[in-house]
Amino acid sequence: MRHDNRAATAPWIRTRLRTAPGAAAALAVLVLVTAFLAAAFPRAVDAYETKGLRHDIVAADAGRSAVEVARPQPGLELPPAQRDAEVRSPELSRVGARLLKALPAPLRADTSSVAYGVRTTKPAVADEPWLPRPEALPPQLTYVAQTGLKEHATLSSGAWPTTPEEVTSDSREVQGAVTEETAAELKVKVGATVGLLTAAQEPVTVTITGIVAPRDPRGSYWSADPLLRSPSLVLDPASPFPQHYWTGTVMLAEDAGPVLLSTSAEPVLFWRMPPDPARLTGPDGSRLTSVIASLESGPGLLKVREIAGDTAVVATGLGHIVEANARMRDAISPVIAVAALGIGSVAAVVLLMTGALIAARRRGELALMRSRGGSLRGIGGRLLAETAVAVLPASALGLLLAVLVVGEGRWWPGALAAAGVGVLVCVALPLRTTLQHIRPTLHGAREDMVSARPSRRRTVAELTLLVLAVGAVAALRRRGTSATGGTDLLVSAAPVLVALIAALVLVRLYPLPLRLAARPMARLRGAIGFLSLARAGRSSAGGALPLLALLLALATAAFGGSVIAGIGDARDEAALASVGADARIDGVSERATLPDGLVRTVRDLDGVRDATPLRVEYSVSMPETEAGDGNAPSAETDGSGTGTSGDAGSAGEVRTAALVGIDPASYARLTRTTGLPAFPAARLKAAGPSAPPAGGTESDPGRVLPAIASPAVAARLGVGPRAIDTLSGEFMVQVVGTTARVPSVSSTDFLIVNSASLERSAPTTLLLTGTPDAGELRAAVGGSGKEYAVQTRSEERARYVNTPMQAGAERIYLAAVAAGAGYALLAVLLSLLQTAPERRTLLARLRTMGLTTGQGRRLLAFEATPQALLAAGGGLFTGWATIALLSPGIDLVPLALAGVAGSDPGPVALRTDLWSLGLPAAGVVALAAAVAGVQAWWASRRGSITELRAGDSR
Repeated sequence: MRHDNRAATAPWIRTRLRTAPGAAAALAVLVLVTAFLAAAFPRAVDAYETKGLRHDIVAADAGRSAVEVARPQPGLELPPAQRDAEVRSPELSRVGARLLKALPAPLRADTSSVAYGVRTTKPAVADEPWLPRPEALPPQLTYVAQTGLKEHATLSSGAWPTTPEEVTSDSREVQGAVTEETAAELKVKVGATVGLLTAAQEPVTVTITGIVAPRDPRGSYWSADPLLRSPSLVLDPASPFPQHYWTGTVMLAEDAGPVLLSTSAEPVLFWRMPPDPARLTGPDGSRLTSVIASLESGPGLLKVREIAGDTAVVATGLGHIVEANARMRDAISPVIAVAALGIGSVAAVVLLMTGALIAARRRGELALMRSRGGSLRGIGGRLLAETAVAVLPASALGLLLAVLVVGEGRWWPGALAAAGVGVLVCVALPLRTTLQHIRPTLHGAREDMVSARPSRRRTVAELTLLVLAVGAVAALRRRGTSATGGTDLLVSAAPVLVALIAALVLVRLYPLPLRLAARPMARLRGAIGFLSLARAGRSSAGGALPLLALLLALATAAFGGSVIAGIGDARDEAALASVGADARIDGVSERATLPDGLVRTVRDLDGVRDATPLRVEYSVSMPETEAGDGNAPSAETDGSGTGTSGDAGSAGEVRTAALVGIDPASYARLTRTTGLPAFPAARLKAAGPSAPPAGGTESDPGRVLPAIASPAVAARLGVGPRAIDTLSGEFMVQVVGTTARVPSVSSTDFLIVNSASLERSAPTTLLLTGTPDAGELRAAVGGSGKEYAVQTRSEERARYVNTPMQAGAERIYLAAVAAGAGYALLAVLLSLLQTAPERRTLLARLRTMGLTTGQGRRLLAFEATPQALLAAGGGLFTGWATIALLSPGIDLVPLALAGVAGSDPGPVALRTDLWSLGLPAAGVVALAAAVAGVQAWWASRRGSITELRAGDSR
């Protein structure tokens, strides 16, 4: 009997697949795409987190990222031979090999850049007369004997340092080498000798036998200790007045370490192991943090001391690098979760809609099987088998494509996501289909909205969802997307819940206006308008599931597009705030002024529309606050945010401020051109006592200049005139307005005056608007000398896209916008296909009553238009409401500006992007009209007899 059942099952599946291959193929393609997206998302997140972690480690300074084990020199109580042996290469290499093996996973060392050796920690004075003394101070040198010099350098001149005889602590002659940079700055030549005193003040002669060039100057071998590669001019901390001296490093022969034991330069043994990020992945970040903490002060340190000695210590900045990466990852993850839950919900609803479409098409077939004795279990098993045959291979292929396209990431999250898609379809389709046949239904019963009456259970469920949505939105607005202990899924699901509530509300409300509009249409002569509105008001295509899919897709697309637009706007504003205009020319030093010839040359360049000269002085001392001095009184600000009120909270902390001298008319044009807040140029008009002094006369310190200040500076200066002393002259200022920000200066404390009123008004900065070519601009400025620097807004803007983590998150949001738009259009198509047979039958019946082909096409178009407009309008409203409700709780700084030195740390709010909000909604309406037109055209090609068969209940 079992054998017969199995034999009967197989022909059924083959028969069904042969009978409807198009439906099976369409379902498989949909599952394939959805499984690919589901599997690609976690792999993409892993990929950008992995690349971000590796990027941060590689981009960090080698001195911070390397793990260094160090211990003091062997104790003086040991025999000299034993002390010498412990600092020679064989013993150092043996200890180093054991340390490499002892590094706990996932921390692994880059063995090609590992260095072991002995170095001095206290610089020794070099009194040789041929060494440079810039301020009469002799150089102070450090000495190091470490492994790997020949592998990491090339010999430029001379010979490699060697040890002709075994070097001990009693040796007094050794050989060494320096890099080309050290030789150039310290005037070192091959054959030169440098004296190093022992603790007993006996000289040790170090002969420079070679000058070497690093093969990889930025590699860990040379960059972990920058003095190894390049000397430095440092300030003498012991001098009562500023004095500088040179410091650098001399590299001794590899086995010359024992000679350093006799010196008083405090030699230490070290094993420097740079990390190898090639095998690190994003999820390894948390493990790496705990491993590093263990090495610095935990069980890992005890194991290191068992190998390197009881006094060994571990020093590294790798933990801080990993923690900074984790902070950025934790800040980005909740924002990404919002997009992931939105797209995932849309995909799930579209898959359920596909199951509903298949169930509707097969209702008559399964009802016949049920009437002839078929059991629900048997019918469900057959449906499960035939669905699994098409769905499971498609899910596996989607996972394979995700692995091939996104080649870096853990496999199991993607496998679970793809399997979840397959299980959802395999379970939902049989359940939805078989549950419709638990009870027999009346033949030809109505299935439109007229017969639908919301039950009490549905009302309770909708109210529950409403409470959840309100709570999620309130939580997101109050505390943002971040949550202690990880991402809060309820908060991240707020857009989904908002769209769900909107769909339920629209489903309940939208038939009412359509039915009201149908009443006056019934009085008109034509029947097309009345029929279209009546059917649109009852159509099941406007049910909760299709509308929910559309609203979710449109809201997700709008949210993702707004995130991308907000990131771009934030970077544009940050670049403008940094540069101040489209291009900027500054003097390298604060006192450098721009010659008139340079200003004229730059004004005449192609692409330059306007040039605004400024005179900027930083660190201008502010006068002390006097007793009884009041703060600037409150005043209403104008539209530019400029007024006469100041924030006294930080007034006492303001000691210095930046003085900005401007041409008011030119600067007002600049603010209008660049989109900055309007600047009140009339308040700084130079007239009367504030006018500039006549030529050949001295400036009057009693002149009172009107000034616009930052709130803190205005609070400190008060309402009355205050005297200030600047490089531009002595005068008094009186605050006539405040503004919170001036893009032309980096300081938050500033004072803006009319440059024409200054005694010395030569500009130090030139702000340009237009589209100047950066190369031509630098060439023009370079002709005036090297004391001028050029910045362009476009180059500054490009700095903000610099980490793989930010770039990967942006790509995910771009994919979310595209996927949301695609699923929205697919939801429209599925909802119209579900009612296509009913539409064709209606059109055939009406044609037998005299309906023309043109009228039939208008009828189908008018019937589909209200539903499409409902979905588009609801999507527009839901997307706008989602962004408006959630924007206070979402900060885009980690995506837009994190990781860039000098970037604006202020919050970056979510903004509505009209393109991502309007284009998908317009596409929904266009697709609905196109599908209705195609349906009408296809129905006109089929005869009425084909549609109206005898006994057909449609």
